[in-house]
Amino acid sequence: MNSLQNHLLIAMPSLEDPYFQRSVVYICEHDEEGSMGLIINQPISQLSVKQLLTKLDHPSQNNNTVNTQVFNGGPMTQERGFVLHAPQTPWSSSALIGPDIMLTTSKDILQVLGTEAAPQDYLVTLGYAGWSAGQLEQELVDNSWLTIEATSSLLFEIPVQDRWEQATKQLGFDIWQLTSQTGHS
Repeated sequence: MNSLQNHLLIAMPSLEDPYFQRSVVYICEHDEEGSMGLIINQPISQLSVKQLLTKLDHPSQNNNTVNTQVFNGGPMTQERGFVLHAPQTPWSSSALIGPDIMLTTSKDILQVLGTEAAPQDYLVTLGYAGWSAGQLEQELVDNSWLTIEATSSLLFEIPVQDRWEQATKQLGFDIWQLTSQTGHS
């Protein structure tokens, strides 16, 4: 099995699950025990990082840098937060997932968001998407997802509303010309 860690899952147009429709999921972990990822293109309406920090008693020092949206990372454990960010000295609970992407799950990173000590690029999510052993592989066989290697530009630079379309363009063909049907010869 090839690991999809540091890859993006791109929902096929035919994926009708309302939770994952037109979603782009960053895969943080993928091994024989299962997979874990964060949806990177579903902002939580009416919840900015600044508002989240205030609710958690970590008010921001800089109003401009934390007005970005908090994302709905997935349907599992939505009270748990995750921060994808550019590599930086590790926090209490950080992992380097790709050459230019880290994941931190500890609260200590929240204390620096909005300050000069914050990572240059970051994305805050609540919740995650998870697959049991073999489940994601079966969904790939069923043509629910396409995959590409993740880039920091897709995670941090592309506007949220354009991430699904931009990710599909990197595949080199028009996603709307695909079918969910598979054939065997």
